[in-house]
Amino acid sequence: MSSLSNEKLYDRDFYAWAMEQAALLRTGQLSALDLDNIAEEMESMGRRENSELINRLTVLLTHLLKWQYQSSFQGRSWTLTIEEQRAKITEHLEENPSLKSKLAEAIKKAYHFALIETERQTGLPRRTYPPQCPYTFAQMLDDDFLPE
Repeated sequence: MSSLSNEKLYDRDFYAWAMEQAALLRTGQLSALDLDNIAEEMESMGRRENSELINRLTVLLTHLLKWQYQSSFQGRSWTLTIEEQRAKITEHLEENPSLKSKLAEAIKKAYHFALIETERQTGLPRRTYPPQCPYTFAQMLDDDFLPE
């Protein structure tokens, strides 16, 4: 298949393009592969894994902040969300160990998003919360840690 045909299929029907590329790989037809778009999709997959980490950290940090700053609303629902996110972050990092090198940046981004979400959910002004994440990564994942 020509490069022009690959490009058209990629733009027109991503699923068909992906299945075609997989078949070409399996049959060893490497010269027919749409390498530019394959490389782009591989990079995109990596970015999605990083985004997933940031999203899970955001949910966890939001609930840790709510736990600490709205103690009168603490409940089983929050502890279960914290427990779930800890488990999913741990699993995600086990499946993608190279993301550990991106943790500092991911936590910084996630904390920014968590501040926005916590303000939205609690109605407390953002200045209520520390400007930088007050928890270590070890605390975030520690099943026995809940901030006071």
